[in-house]
Amino acid sequence: MGGAGGPAGFYVGLGLALASSAFIGSSFILKKKGLLRLCRHGRARAGQGGHAYLQEWLWWAGLLCMGVGEAANFAAYAFAPATLVTPLGALSVLVSAVLSSTFLNEQLNVHGKIGCILSILGSTVMVIHAPQEEEVSSLESMAEKLKDPGFIVFAVCVLVSSLLLIFVAGPRYGQSNVLVYVLVCSAIGSLSVSCVKGLGIALKELFSGKPVLKEPLGWVLLVCLVICISVQINYLNKALDIFNTSVVTPVYYVLFTTAVMMCSAILFKEWQHMVLDNIIGTISGFLTIVSGIFLLHAFRDMPFTPDLLPLFLQQARADLHTSWRSADRHQSCQHQPLLPSEDKGSESAEEEEEEEGESV
Repeated sequence: MGGAGGPAGFYVGLGLALASSAFIGSSFILKKKGLLRLCRHGRARAGQGGHAYLQEWLWWAGLLCMGVGEAANFAAYAFAPATLVTPLGALSVLVSAVLSSTFLNEQLNVHGKIGCILSILGSTVMVIHAPQEEEVSSLESMAEKLKDPGFIVFAVCVLVSSLLLIFVAGPRYGQSNVLVYVLVCSAIGSLSVSCVKGLGIALKELFSGKPVLKEPLGWVLLVCLVICISVQINYLNKALDIFNTSVVTPVYYVLFTTAVMMCSAILFKEWQHMVLDNIIGTISGFLTIVSGIFLLHAFRDMPFTPDLLPLFLQQARADLHTSWRSADRHQSCQHQPLLPSEDKGSESAEEEEEEEGESV
């Protein structure tokens, strides 16, 4: 185990990432409850451009919960690689799915439960195979990374695609396609993770006594982070107001994680320190999470009944029930008391005698 603080730093980052998932998953539920209360009172909805949710305390509670989760996430990036921290956001999907079925009366069928299990297993695999080296340890090295032509091209593509989604695709397809607003959150979120990573390094240097406050890069990263988070909150609210929570949360996770892993591979080049089996394990774990997320939301409204089973399983189930019923009948015959049978024999003999008397 490597990282910013050795094995201890790795586990600190892991613990902070787990706490972050719990808070962020809960924040979706609180914010959705606040938006639903606004809808019941006939206020202007966020999906229609309204900002009445700013007067709803439940929404602010959700925002506070998300802030705590993001702060924990912020700290986790300072101790562990982004390729480790980001995939653990799958646990926020699990928390959100379970809580939405409890507090929002949204269905979580057997497909969703299997999806939650797959998400946990995939996250575990990714933690095991995640990169253990820390590539950037100072603001000077961070500045060199930001000047890399590959990252500049990536950042330009993210900004251009986000502007196209906001001003071109949003007015046309934002009300009918969940990907429009969620793609904006995910793309901008990948840049916010880079800012968080840089600020985490700056804070560590500040605590070690270096004059970080005089460095302009730290302030630039802080301003960029505030802008990115503001955009994320705005368009995530629109997506939550229009679409089901069990749809928005998983799709947001998949797209956000993919974007962050791409950004991390380009900017920090963490994958260069990974051997082939760890690369395969990381990709396999991520695909397992994606499969679980797909099960979690693709079949959310489909009730699981025996009719959905394959024919051979339906036949096996019918044979099993038949054997159970025959076994129950056999068991009832074995446990039938003897006295009632004797009573029945005496009753039949008395009936025969009465018939003979009548015939005489």
